[in-house]
Amino acid sequence: MSSLPHTLFFFVVALVILIAVHEFGHYWMARKLGVKVLRFSLGFGRIIWRWQKTPQDTEFTLSALPLGGYVKMVDEREGEVASADLPYAFNRQPVARRAAIVLAGPVFNFLLAILVYWLAFLWGETGTRPVVGELKSGTLAERAGFREGDEIVVIGDEGTPTWSLAISRILELALDEEPIPVTVTEADGSTRHLTLVIPHEDVQKPEVLYRRLGLRPWEPVLEPVVERVEPGGAAERAGLMAADRIVSADGLAIRNWKQWVDFVRDRPDQAIQTVIERDGARLGLVITPAIAEADGQRIGRIGAAVQVPPKLIEAMTVEYRLGVWPALVAATRKTADISLATLRMAGRMLVGKAAVENLSGPISIAQYAGQSASLGFGQFMKFLALVSISLGVLNLLPIPVLDGGHLFFYLVEAIKGSPLSDQAQMAFQQVGMFILLCLMALGFYLDIGRVFAS
Repeated sequence: MSSLPHTLFFFVVALVILIAVHEFGHYWMARKLGVKVLRFSLGFGRIIWRWQKTPQDTEFTLSALPLGGYVKMVDEREGEVASADLPYAFNRQPVARRAAIVLAGPVFNFLLAILVYWLAFLWGETGTRPVVGELKSGTLAERAGFREGDEIVVIGDEGTPTWSLAISRILELALDEEPIPVTVTEADGSTRHLTLVIPHEDVQKPEVLYRRLGLRPWEPVLEPVVERVEPGGAAERAGLMAADRIVSADGLAIRNWKQWVDFVRDRPDQAIQTVIERDGARLGLVITPAIAEADGQRIGRIGAAVQVPPKLIEAMTVEYRLGVWPALVAATRKTADISLATLRMAGRMLVGKAAVENLSGPISIAQYAGQSASLGFGQFMKFLALVSISLGVLNLLPIPVLDGGHLFFYLVEAIKGSPLSDQAQMAFQQVGMFILLCLMALGFYLDIGRVFAS
C-alpha cells in the first residue's frame, strides 16, 4: 500500500503534468493564430516562481496551489487594451479562431494519451496468454460457450494477445449493450466463434460485470512446493521455508497447490497441523493463517508463493509490441475507444442506467496515482493517459465554465451571427459552476464512503 506522502507526491505530479499539457494546448494555438498571451500560469494563489524573457513576451508563473491553471490572453472584456495590441486581442478574433484556441486544450489531453500509448505499444509489454480457466455454472462466459483451456484470440474485430487486453476489450464493448463476438482456439488448434451477451443491468458497475462475467485466467495444476515466503508473514513465523513441500494439513493429504490455498483460505486465524517435506525428511508445523478480506469475506492468508516451473512460465508468457505506424494506429484507436466509453458511461449515469459509484473523486484519483507509481513508471504513465482522456472528455461537455461550454457559445454565435449577451452568458456560467460544484461534492462524498468502507 502506498504511503500518504508517496500518494500525495505523485498526485501533485500528475496534476501538474495534466494541467500543463491542457493549458499548453490553449497557449500554443493562441500563439499560432496570432493572439497575444500575457500569462501562462500553473496553479493558483501565491506565485512561487515566474519567468519572462522581455516585458512584451508571455509571463510564465508557478503558484503554490497546483489545482488548476490558466492562459491569460489580451482581451477587451478583461481590461483596457493598448491600441497596438487590439489586432491580437482574443475577443476580436473570428469565431473559428476562438473555437480552435478553446478546443486545443482538450485536444492536447488526447494527444498526450496517444503519445503515451504509442510509446507503450512500441516498447511492448510482457503479459499472460488469454487462456480461460475454470468456469462456474451460470456465469455469462459459461452461457456463451467458453470452455476451460480456450484461448481468446479476437474480440470484436481486435486481436487480444494478452489476458489484460482481452478483459479490457470486453469491458469496453459491454457499454454498447450489443452481443460481443469472440473467437477462441482450443488446445488442438481448432477455432470456435462465440457470442457473449451481457444484460444491461450488469453494465452498471465494472466490478459487478467482471464478477458476473466469470472469466478467470487458467491456473495449471502445480505441485504444493513453496517458492518463497513473505517476511513477517504467518508462513515465516511458523517456520515454513522455500522449497518445502506441503504433504498434509490436519491429516488431509495435499495433492496440489490449489487444494492447499483453498484449505488455508477457509481457515482464517485457525491453527493448521501441517506436515511438510524438507530435504527428504518430514516435519510437523503449526501454521495459523492471518485474517484477510476478499470480496467482502474473511479468508486465511499465510504469505507463501508457489514454485512454478520455468518452462510453464515461458509457455504462458507472451511479448506484445508493435512497429512505429501500427503502434500509432493502435494508440489512436485506444484513445478513441476509451473516450467513447467514458462518454457512454457518463450518459448512462445521467439517465440512471449506470451507478454513480463509477464516478471517481480527487481522493480516489490520488490513490490511483500512488498505486500506479508503485507499479513502475510505465503504469504511472498509463494512469496519466487514462486521466488525461477523462479530462479531455470532461472539458468538452457543453457545460458553461468548461471549454465545451465556450464552444457551445461560439456555435450559437456562428448560427445567429452575434454572440449571446453578457447577461445570458453570465447566467449560463452560474449554472455551469453549480453543476461542477455538485459533481465535485458527489465525488468527495463517494470517495469518503470508499475510505470508510475499506
